[in-house]
Amino acid sequence: MTEVVDTAVPRIVLTDVSSDVERRLVADAVPGGDAVTVLPLSGTALAGPLATASPDTVVTAVRVAWTPRRPSASRPGRSARGRLHDARPSLRRRPPAPLQAAALRRDPDRARVVVAEPATVGELAGRWDGSGTLAGFVAHQAALALDRAERSVVGDRAKVPRQVAEAIEHSPEFRREVAALAAQLDRPEEELLAEAVRDLHGLAAAMDPVAVELFTGLLRPVHARAWDVQADTARLAGLRELNRRHPLVFLPSHRSYVDPLVLADVLAQHDFPRNHVLGGENLDFWPVGALAKRAGLVFIRRSFGDDQVYKLAVREYFAFLLAKRFNLEWYMEGGRSRTGKLRPPRHGLLRFVADAVERGRVEDVYVVPVSITYDQLREVSSMAAEQGGAAKRGEGLSWMASYVREQVRTPLGTVHVGFAEPLSLAAALRSGADPADPDARRLTLQKVAFQVAVGINAVTPATATALVTLALLGVRDRALTLAQVQRVLEPLLDYLTEQGRPHSGTALRTSSGVRRVLTALAQQGVVTAYEGGEEPVYAIERGQHLVAAFYRNSAIHHVVDRAIAELVLLRDPVDRWEEAFRLRDQLKFEFFFPERDAYRERLAEELALLDPQWETADGREVLCRAPLLLAHRVLRSFVDAQLVVAERLAARDPRTPVVQADFLAECGGVGQQMLLQGRLHGPESLSRELFSSALQLAANLDLVDPGREDLARRRQEWAAQVRDVVGRVGVIDELDAAARRENVGVEP
Repeated sequence: MTEVVDTAVPRIVLTDVSSDVERRLVADAVPGGDAVTVLPLSGTALAGPLATASPDTVVTAVRVAWTPRRPSASRPGRSARGRLHDARPSLRRRPPAPLQAAALRRDPDRARVVVAEPATVGELAGRWDGSGTLAGFVAHQAALALDRAERSVVGDRAKVPRQVAEAIEHSPEFRREVAALAAQLDRPEEELLAEAVRDLHGLAAAMDPVAVELFTGLLRPVHARAWDVQADTARLAGLRELNRRHPLVFLPSHRSYVDPLVLADVLAQHDFPRNHVLGGENLDFWPVGALAKRAGLVFIRRSFGDDQVYKLAVREYFAFLLAKRFNLEWYMEGGRSRTGKLRPPRHGLLRFVADAVERGRVEDVYVVPVSITYDQLREVSSMAAEQGGAAKRGEGLSWMASYVREQVRTPLGTVHVGFAEPLSLAAALRSGADPADPDARRLTLQKVAFQVAVGINAVTPATATALVTLALLGVRDRALTLAQVQRVLEPLLDYLTEQGRPHSGTALRTSSGVRRVLTALAQQGVVTAYEGGEEPVYAIERGQHLVAAFYRNSAIHHVVDRAIAELVLLRDPVDRWEEAFRLRDQLKFEFFFPERDAYRERLAEELALLDPQWETADGREVLCRAPLLLAHRVLRSFVDAQLVVAERLAARDPRTPVVQADFLAECGGVGQQMLLQGRLHGPESLSRELFSSALQLAANLDLVDPGREDLARRRQEWAAQVRDVVGRVGVIDELDAAARRENVGVEP
């Protein structure tokens, strides 16, 4: 226990205790004497003594810090999963008052009296800005100092905010911002202040340790029973040290509702303070919403529109949390990925973090890209149905009950968590153009968001599930034997390993490993296995192509350059670089490509792997010799979806406006017809999200808004260009089939 040193200097000791046991512990540590005044930690009790205290009177505070109870030894027969759960660190440290004496008898070291950093009355009065009372300010500062002292004993996981909305409401920065906005909008300041305070209270999340434990305890089985967690923790020590100086903003990929639960457990095990997780207001339903808010979930509007008051509240809330070094977490994709690959990032919330840096509210903020990838996900089936046009089920209590019930049925393999190199937002803002130029500032934040996406992809492993589904989706209406699947996987694994791309496919080097993955997919209904012949054969189950494509797409960013290189080689040597950049433009709404020079260098390296003399070599001969062909396995569903959109636009009267919802429904219907006619390779291209991306590309080419005959001509030209790419993908499919003696019978 720590003892408060007795000196002749006048001293006020504020005690933050809540039980008789804690009072006795503090009394033993606090010395008596005429120079020491002991008071409870409250502004009311402090007001009188503070008013008569001399400026050199020292103020400090004491509290009992409780460390978590040590996990008990596992009972015989308990599973490894159960032992891991028992060993999980806990935020709940302070035993209930009636149990504290017994807790100390069992473990006397659980409680320690911690002492806040002292300050004199004169120093505290000098820091007071005049708002509220001096006694209230001193009590608040003492509580914050005690929190810091307590974390030195129990770790950074104990760091929680206190009375956030109230602290912001009374801060001079907030009052100045409100006054400025009231003048700008020509509204009464008091009216605008009341609205901003309401918005603040709606945003501000508490971080009650009991609520955190209850919330995580209730929801942990949703992921703990379904997946084993494998986290690449190599960067966490550096991040934790960085977090001692700067706040962090964690920006993970988003594939499941359980993403924040998985990440929270990984960070908690490495002594990070709990993140403030931003979530949509659609998840704020009774009774989960109230508990989640007390556990650190910040419910925020999906769209702010022109609500300047709400924007002010968000900006001030972010600035306060970041200035106090609390970490944030949100999902830049704006929602779960429906295709398995990263969605285009949104950088809107990032501007509020940039505001805090630019206005000097915080020195710097580090953005941390995080990858969360699953071997299998049950919710993929519902997302695939939505891609076919089914309505999304609304969130609510009954939805949550059925979701939890589905997740805990049977194990689903592994969830992989990886952390990329953190990015300094201050450095990015300094290297950007004039921050006073809105367009330049927006471009800077777009580049940061792009770097986050690239970082996530770099640490996202190609899972065994992704690699097996990539092999099976490469053939149309065909089943493959185990040996045929392996013949696709072996050179692919060699390529990923040689290029240093992360993957979890080591088990696929053996027949038994491949069979285990196929069996796991068959158990979830994604793959069908026929065993009535000479040997088992495997194929994608009817109606499960979008689900299989979801798993495949989580890994294809590692091989998209290789796929583009193959298409480039099928053009005349003099046109190859022009074609490389044209394909980059055609696929820019699907994948994250670097700037032109970096892209050229990267693609040149990929082409040289196929043939050092690729610039003059016969491309077809090069591809015939290649041990691995990927364009038809990687790009086909994307260019097929573009073909549907391009042909529907080409067939449309150029004067007729395009209504997106109706047009996407039309693409779904006509796309199904094209599939039945054999013009599309497989059902995985019939995705509303892929059609939407293709329509976005068309809009970028100025092919959507109504026009005259020139528009009709340009639409026809674009459709011809897409057909050309689809044809070359078909040629590569034929070359691959011929090399493996697998005539899949697909017309180019």
